[in-house]
Amino acid sequence: MPKSKRARIVHTSVVQKKATKENNATLFAAVQAAADEYAHIFTFSVENMRNTYLKNVRQHFSDSRLFFGKTKVMAKALGTSPEDEHAPGLHKLLPHLKGNVGLLCTNRAPGEILEYFESFVEVDYARAGTVADRTFTVPAGTVHSRGGELPIEDDVPLPHSLEVTVRKWGMPTRLDKGKVILDQEYVLCEEGKEMNSHQTALLKLFGVAMAEFKVQVLAYWSAATQDVTEMNSQADAGAMEEG
Repeated sequence: MPKSKRARIVHTSVVQKKATKENNATLFAAVQAAADEYAHIFTFSVENMRNTYLKNVRQHFSDSRLFFGKTKVMAKALGTSPEDEHAPGLHKLLPHLKGNVGLLCTNRAPGEILEYFESFVEVDYARAGTVADRTFTVPAGTVHSRGGELPIEDDVPLPHSLEVTVRKWGMPTRLDKGKVILDQEYVLCEEGKEMNSHQTALLKLFGVAMAEFKVQVLAYWSAATQDVTEMNSQADAGAMEEG
């Protein structure tokens, strides 16, 4: 009697490997197609990655193609040497395809692209591993909902129900007649030091945003010149020719 196909076991690892291979092939083909279609290819890095804000960038450049995938696949699609590059000069983008980077393929003028990213900043709550951009100290006494960011008359005391939570996150608080109390000021984070998950959770609780989603252009290739222009800083935007 033949074995039932229903009884066949397919390991998830096999399915994942097949899916990954197909995804890589799709990305490879899409990057090469975009290289044929658009006049410029920009490489950019992202600081404090947030999918929501990257989606906003995609919407702004709806007439272009933005790729944020595996850098090795994107690099291979463009070419890693003069011998295998998809178009003349594309291999020069290779040094800028490392780390948390993406590609923007567009027909818009380089000056317009650089000017947009120079002013594009979204502020958000920090995540674990973020370096604090300032020292934040919660004053002694009754803990308020903004942790001392606002004058007491403009703030409200932290709900007593949160005392256990903030104490679990490291604040040496206590309850006194239904109020959350600190016997001495508490330095929640220090400027220039990396924060852990408890610190970032406390900052979010107090409504303090310390992360900035930024996009920095690293370099771009132009089909007209078949060459790559490297960017030292976003300030170079003002010096770029429109074209």
